[in-house]
Amino acid sequence: MHICCDVISQLCLSVIAVIIIVVTIASLILRLTTQPKPVIVRKDSEKYYLDVQSGERRRFPSLVDTDVDDDVGGDQPSVYLSVIVPAFNESERLPKMLDEAIDYLESRCSRRRRRQQKSSDDGVDVDVFTYEIIVVDDGSTDQTTDVALGYVKTYGSDKIRVLTLETNRGKGGAVRLGMLSARGHQLLFADADGATYFPDYEKLESFMLANSSRESGGSNGRPVIAIGSRAHLQSDAVATRSLFRTILMYGFHLGVWLLAVRSVRDTQCGFKLFGRRIARQLFTHIHCEKWAFDVELLLLAEKLGAKIGEIAVKWTEIDGSKVVPFWSWLQMGKDVAIISLKYTIGACSLPIGDNNTINNNNEMTYSDIRFQLVFFLFFW
Repeated sequence: MHICCDVISQLCLSVIAVIIIVVTIASLILRLTTQPKPVIVRKDSEKYYLDVQSGERRRFPSLVDTDVDDDVGGDQPSVYLSVIVPAFNESERLPKMLDEAIDYLESRCSRRRRRQQKSSDDGVDVDVFTYEIIVVDDGSTDQTTDVALGYVKTYGSDKIRVLTLETNRGKGGAVRLGMLSARGHQLLFADADGATYFPDYEKLESFMLANSSRESGGSNGRPVIAIGSRAHLQSDAVATRSLFRTILMYGFHLGVWLLAVRSVRDTQCGFKLFGRRIARQLFTHIHCEKWAFDVELLLLAEKLGAKIGEIAVKWTEIDGSKVVPFWSWLQMGKDVAIISLKYTIGACSLPIGDNNTINNNNEMTYSDIRFQLVFFLFFW
């Protein structure tokens, strides 16, 4: 019995030693190989869009001024709303989404918005609704770009633009480049499958307007973000999904809550609305370009002390999802663990808020770090 206890004790000490060594090595590797602020590489061809009417290639405007510092504002907004649609091999599902979005946006253009304020701080007349849609073809191998260009022919390049990426970057990378090319006072990204009922944009817009006296934030200076949420549909999802997929869903949500974002129940809904300034701060700092980029966005937003409105939206599951139930969730879980560890060890820099301060209400406790190490080792 005594020998057995000694063996178990030695085994436990060995496991602890291995864990310490692995975590130390992993932390050092991440610290040495991670750029504190991501270097955003953009090919020359990805800086232009095709004006179908004239046949000319025109340069996209920029959300940032890269000649000075990409934390500094670039071109001034010239439309009220920019809609960013990341699309990878979406030639079949994209038309339904664009039809619903354009029908709604055109109806908004035909009626005046009754608001007290007549213009925003950045000069856009918010009493007149104007929009653009930027379809970001994320290195598709089908006819996604051609399908999107068909809408450009119909509505013109002032309303619809296509950004074709030379290679696949991942959803986060596609959304980032779309945001950096946008002209909007408000910037919304929406999934190409049309799963979210597009007119629910008004719910997000109402939250933004109710909580912002100016684009940079409300009376207390906090930036504001409005995100669509499917959390109210969770009971239905559990009822229709297999036990395995339900376990994966709850496991991912638990991991996100333990390691990163605690103020949001549904981080992955592809329907999020930003003001121009907070979009610039976030999208120039995120490192993850894959599915888990939403988590890093919201983690940074919490660090900036942003007021995040989680708004229930109408959502329908659409066939043809690119998410593979097990492997995609495993990859996202690994990405979340790595994201969390990077910020814990200080490998990533944080954006500075408008008052040059970072919110410290979400500082990690010792317990948080323990959970991070356990999850990181599991996914490593």
